[in-house]
Amino acid sequence: MKYTLRQLEVFLATAHTENISRAAEKLAMSQSAASSALKDLEHQFDIQLFDRVGKTLQLNELGRLLQPRAEELLERARELEVALGKHIQSGPLKVGATLTIGNYLAVALMARYMAEEPEAPVSLEVGNTATIADKVRHFELDIGLIEGEIQHPELEVTRWRGDELVAFCAPDHPYAKRGTLSDDDLLAATWIVREQGSGTRQTFDRAMHGLLPDLKILLELQHTEAIKRAVEAGLGIGCLSRITLTEAFARGSLAPLTIQGRDLHRHFYFIIHRQKYRGAGLSRWLEICNEMQGGYPEVRS
Repeated sequence: MKYTLRQLEVFLATAHTENISRAAEKLAMSQSAASSALKDLEHQFDIQLFDRVGKTLQLNELGRLLQPRAEELLERARELEVALGKHIQSGPLKVGATLTIGNYLAVALMARYMAEEPEAPVSLEVGNTATIADKVRHFELDIGLIEGEIQHPELEVTRWRGDELVAFCAPDHPYAKRGTLSDDDLLAATWIVREQGSGTRQTFDRAMHGLLPDLKILLELQHTEAIKRAVEAGLGIGCLSRITLTEAFARGSLAPLTIQGRDLHRHFYFIIHRQKYRGAGLSRWLEICNEMQGGYPEVRS
């Protein structure tokens, strides 16, 4: 065999960091050793994997073609190493989730997974749909649980479960005592909403088609709790997943609003790179997600 797993590790670390020094630091090796490993890999096959622009190394067409295959091969090697060294089936699992899922659903999933696989580390990264999808695409995460709809040739997108957005206001807001809000009410309101790039904002924008350019959006915030606090303070009305509002509705700190003729239903999705090797840990995580659907509040979709 002309190449080594170490050479592939250097290749992938350089692809992620776009810098040989940072790649060496990530792999706990010297810069000269990392540089030699990458040069040897290219020299052995008479190829070039990166375009060198100053100190930046950017994957070229061949490098992008080989990256998924190298990722899959190393994932299999790591899983074998874990099985040989620790006698367990599942290796480390890197999960990404969008804010609603990460803050309100993922903890229960992690608890179940960790109870079944106590020796298999699992990590959770929370971000918006665009961020999680980008990291799954670059193999920085094994799987993403997202709220937004996304299409990319490198990603496999699978529907998971239903959800719906709910408009809401402070209990003393004039809209709190109304039955159903019309389009004129929506246009007259001041809105506090999620940021562009989030799945929640994507669903909101789609539901408000025809009105969106004229809506009075006061604030765009990344965190659901910040939106809820701002609405409680009387700064405007909001629209978030029902999952995030259940407790606030129950204690009366926020009031749900009914919107006429606007579809606020959506779905949550799994996203996995099409070239991703599905080891025992990833397979079990998917099973747990599907098994635990019944443990969450039922949402019509």
